[in-house]
Formats: sequence, structure tokens, C-alpha cells
Amino acid sequence: MSDRIRASGTGRLLTGTAWALLLLGLWLWGRQMADPDPGISSPTTGDVAAVGRPPDAELPPPAPPLGNAGPRRIDIPGIGVQAPVVARGLDRDGAVDPPPFDQAGAVGWWSAGATPGAVGTAVLVGHVDTETRPAVFYKVSTLTPGERVRVAREDGKVAEFTVDDVQVLTRDRFDAQQAYGPHRSGRAELRLITCGGTFDHRTRSYTANVIVSAYLTHTTT
Repeated sequence: MSDRIRASGTGRLLTGTAWALLLLGLWLWGRQMADPDPGISSPTTGDVAAVGRPPDAELPPPAPPLGNAGPRRIDIPGIGVQAPVVARGLDRDGAVDPPPFDQAGAVGWWSAGATPGAVGTAVLVGHVDTETRPAVFYKVSTLTPGERVRVAREDGKVAEFTVDDVQVLTRDRFDAQQAYGPHRSGRAELRLITCGGTFDHRTRSYTANVIVSAYLTHTTT
């Protein structure tokens, strides 16, 4: 199977096990999230999902970060996503707790971290599928550098991000800095995270995580 996740005819259950892949990195790195150490900042590397980063991709300059304001909705025109964003914490295993399956069309924001548009890395998570149907981030792995992600905020502003990297991190190669760390210090950055790889029927979980990275390039009111 390719890195692009495809549900079977009967669907697949995305269990909490897959989200537990985020546990150690988020717990340790999350303490630095509001004020990241520029000494550990570096461009991400790893397995590239979908098309990945074209070597000659021309991306716009970053926009100045905004102040803090929670997210309300997310719009990803390239894959037809228009979804509410709900604040989420950590589950009992210490991983980011995605929205429940009866809200598989919603996106979860890790509310203890940066707000989308503010300096730092804001983390948004979503299901790839449920037992019966594709979910909100079903097509996230098909995003490519240069595509746009818009987040409507509680202050009435819309933060527009440009995708600059798409990766698939497997369990044995999972690296918290690659997943959550800033690409460049001082920017407002965004991570979209869902499950990827292949579905392991023994553990009833996916073998990897898809990590889409983006940075703030425009603001509207």
C-alpha cells in the first residue's frame, strides 16, 4: 500500500494506539512549545508522503506572527476540507486526544500549545477514517508544498498558512523534533497530524503518522 491511506470497503478503526505514537515527544517537547529553543531548530527530514517537496519549489516569505487567539474553523481548499476546530487535551496515555468518532468531521487542536497564527508550532489532529467511512483528514497526505491552509480564529482574523513539507514518520523512526519542532525559530507554524502507513490488523492501528508542516504567510480580517 502507498503512503496515501485508503480505507477498505468496510472501513478501518483508528484506535488510540496510533495516537500514542505522539506520547513521548509531545510530553517532553511540549514543555518548550511556547518558547522553543532556537538551538534545536532544523529543517525536517524523513519519509516524504505523496509528492513531497519539489527541489525548486518557490514558497512565499513568512508573515509576522499574530497574538494568541483560539481557532474556530479550518479550511483546506486543495482537499475540500471545511471543518470546525475543537480544543483537546491529552488522553489517559498522555497522547493528543482527537475528537471522538461521532465527531470524525472535526479537527482537534492541542490547546496547551501555541494557537494557530501565534509564534510557535500549533498542533492540529484529525482522524483519517472510522469503521465505516473516511474522516476529516482522509486526504491530508496528498497535500503538497505551496498549498494553503486557512484557520479562522476567535479574534475574527483568518490565518493563512502555506504547506512547506509533508512526511510519513514510522513508529521505529518517530522523532519528536521532526514532528513538532519549529522549522525556523520565530515563525508561526502549523502541524496537521493524522495516521498513515499501513493498517496493522494485529494491533488494530496504523504503522505511521502523516505530518504536514505549514507556516503563516498571510492574514485577513
